[in-house]
Amino acid sequence: MQIIKGSRIGKDATLMPGCAGVIFDEKREKILLTRRSDNGKWCLPGGRMEPGESAAEACQREVLEETGLRVEVTKLIGLYTSPDWVVTYANTPGKLLQLVAMCFEAKIISGELGLSNETTEYGWYTPAQIESMDLVEHHPQRIADALANQPAAFIR
Repeated sequence: MQIIKGSRIGKDATLMPGCAGVIFDEKREKILLTRRSDNGKWCLPGGRMEPGESAAEACQREVLEETGLRVEVTKLIGLYTSPDWVVTYANTPGKLLQLVAMCFEAKIISGELGLSNETTEYGWYTPAQIESMDLVEHHPQRIADALANQPAAFIR
């Protein structure tokens, strides 16, 4: 995944709805992150929404695919999109995608934490540890919003 920035670059892109899940440990001190296999960056588990599923279902499916954990979506943290940056993926070179991403808080209901073909590592990290990690560029804001623990969703 590569992020490309430019004024209103999204006007030439395809909209792509997606989601990410913020999963806290039992004491709400650490957050589960995974390392992407395509670019080596750390991120929240998540991905594209597929036709025929709700946003919550997409979050549950993506978390399961990437971590082996079954989760229950408990809260919308925020909605994130910008016309000034797009992403492109190695498997679709030249295709520009403007993300419309929903970030949810989720709690583990079952499963066993593990790796997938999309992840090379996983771990539970404190906010202080996360600050020094090489994160996917648009995830620090989502993590900060989750840590703010506001009752209303952020719109960014």
